Amino acid sequence: MTIYESNYIKLKCLAPTLDSGEGISISRTENDCDLHLDLFTQEPYTATLKLTYWFEEPPEEPIPDPDLTIRVYHDARLAAALSGVDCHHYNKPSELPEPHSFELDHRWRCNITLNKWLDYLLSVGHGFV
Repeated sequence: MTIYESNYIKLKCLAPTLDSGEGISISRTENDCDLHLDLFTQEPYTATLKLTYWFEEPPEEPIPDPDLTIRVYHDARLAAALSGVDCHHYNKPSELPEPHSFELDHRWRCNITLNKWLDYLLSVGHGFV
């Protein structure tokens, strides 16, 4: 839960009006690529959004990366990356110690990536007002 709380605090610094229900926003800074925030759903206590860069190579099919889908729990002040980072390349899935460890490891990696990326985004001056 600590990582979810940290994600929420950093996300609110990046987008302080996140709970206002705005759709698509773009943050531009001289030090980084354009950052896209797409708010999918806004409910009384939760919001679901996508945070990504769009790379225009090749131009006919822009590529979103890291393309993180994030669920924000306004009442609990938590933000969890639901999907987006998939760097798992297990040769023998049968050797996993627990049946759910792949899913837990995936969630952990997504949320650590989000946390570090939010640090970076704030340090280069991104922000949605």
